[in-house]
Amino acid sequence: MARFLFVVQGEGRGHMTQALALRSLLLKAGHSVVAVLVGRVEGRTLPAFFTEALSEPLHQFDSPNFVKDKENKGIAWGATFSHNLWQAGRFLHSARQIRQWVKHYRPDLIVNFYDLLAGIAHGRRSLGVPMVCIGHQYLLEHPDFRHPHWGLDRLGLTLNTRMTARGASLQLALSFDDAYADTRKIKVVAPLLRSELYELQVSDGDFILAYVNNAGYGKEIIEWQRAHPHIKVHCFWDRKGEPKTYTPQPNLTLHQLDGTLFLKMMASCRALATTAGFESVCEAMVLGKPVLMVPIRGQYEQQCNAHDALRAGAGIWANSFDLGRLLDYLPRHQARIEETRAWHARGRQKLLHLLEQAARQPSMVANGPVSGANGSAAHG
Repeated sequence: MARFLFVVQGEGRGHMTQALALRSLLLKAGHSVVAVLVGRVEGRTLPAFFTEALSEPLHQFDSPNFVKDKENKGIAWGATFSHNLWQAGRFLHSARQIRQWVKHYRPDLIVNFYDLLAGIAHGRRSLGVPMVCIGHQYLLEHPDFRHPHWGLDRLGLTLNTRMTARGASLQLALSFDDAYADTRKIKVVAPLLRSELYELQVSDGDFILAYVNNAGYGKEIIEWQRAHPHIKVHCFWDRKGEPKTYTPQPNLTLHQLDGTLFLKMMASCRALATTAGFESVCEAMVLGKPVLMVPIRGQYEQQCNAHDALRAGAGIWANSFDLGRLLDYLPRHQARIEETRAWHARGRQKLLHLLEQAARQPSMVANGPVSGANGSAAHG
């Protein structure tokens, strides 16, 4: 059986969800995950749903991250660039740490969940171990993908995506559906979602569920619901200093992030309003819930997600959280639960086969003494 090592981008919770789902798939097939390496985001700790699910050694390293704008809605690209450039020395040290951990754990395959420094570490000088990259971002490199526009934001995302995959033997592109054919380098596979999602009982409740990655969008939800007090809304956000559950006005409840509660409420909501993150839209499609997608300001990747999800029949997209547009859309929505779940079942098996095949490539790691692994470990 094969030994896998994960490198996970720490900026988005979606990459952590993908890592946990793949870990479960690999363990059921008799393989092992020897260690999990995660990029550290300033001001954040790793969420409990991730750390508590792991029994493998878990290491963190300093990694680039976004700087948000003053409204806490979008990305301040100038500040992001200058901040990360100033920290370049730390990031090169992190790339060296990744190399040391690879030598220490001697995996058969590195699985990179869209982490830039893993690509740098692997590309600067071969790590002696094959690497496979997983992420929906690799679908944007597919020749048949229709981009919403061309600009510097698209160029920046393209360069970042290619850097994450430096030296990779394969790019596994997560897709909403099976509309895209494989190419030589890009293999299209199903989303990696939490297994408990498929066991939920679906019902139609009397509330709209919202999820906002950046707390600034929570103000839009509050203002819209204040103007429509008869509409019941539950919103999940990540805002420091707020209680676990907060009811600022009748029929509006704000929750701190809770993955288990969020899934349960999604299964019983009328519809979902969210930023255009890949995983939350995929989860809604599995449950047949209509989605209003609001791409995070300045994040081209989310614009691509919204356009592709629209093509796949997930719902509609807009530039603001106008929940009235979502309510107007509800009668027109056509759920594709059976087709979505069938694609996920096929796509997971295809993914497992591709990873097993990649892990059988000969490793060039020396068989000499095991070197020490430096860096912080959450547990091990």
